[in-house]
Amino acid sequence: MARQLSFVVVMGVSGSGKSTVAAELAERLDWTFHDGDWLHPPRNIAKLRVGEPLTDEDRRPWLTAIATWMDEARRARLPAVIACSALKRAYRSILIGSHSDVRLVYLKGSPELIAERMAHRHGHFMPLSLLESQFSTLEEPGQDEHPVVVSIEPKPSQIVDAIVEQLIVQPSS
Repeated sequence: MARQLSFVVVMGVSGSGKSTVAAELAERLDWTFHDGDWLHPPRNIAKLRVGEPLTDEDRRPWLTAIATWMDEARRARLPAVIACSALKRAYRSILIGSHSDVRLVYLKGSPELIAERMAHRHGHFMPLSLLESQFSTLEEPGQDEHPVVVSIEPKPSQIVDAIVEQLIVQPSS
């Protein structure tokens, strides 16, 4: 029997298309879209703008704020798709914990493709210079996390098609 999903967390390094894909997925599912970047403390954004990578300590209050938002949405019975880098297993643990109503989607792409996309992105606080630190921090989700893994090479609508197909086809454990 399939579990009831309340959240899909779309994860990946900066520039992988999390916000674009998550927003389109939320629209397709008729769910709320929430971007984890909206909850970054101003101090984190200031560090990123000057090219300083975030530490685990910097990320903890941000991830806790996202988890708190998810708990509030859960109580309000508001399903949502959330864009959040969630680069480490420990970060994903803060977001997902023991909740069975969360599904992880990992947007996977090469450093070269993501760098090319970031070079053409304007107005975002994350500079291209931090991409290497993102990949250094990244711990790809393990099979025990039951991720939906999709390539970022296709168009966003095709990526969303692949996600929706896997959300429906893959049995939950």
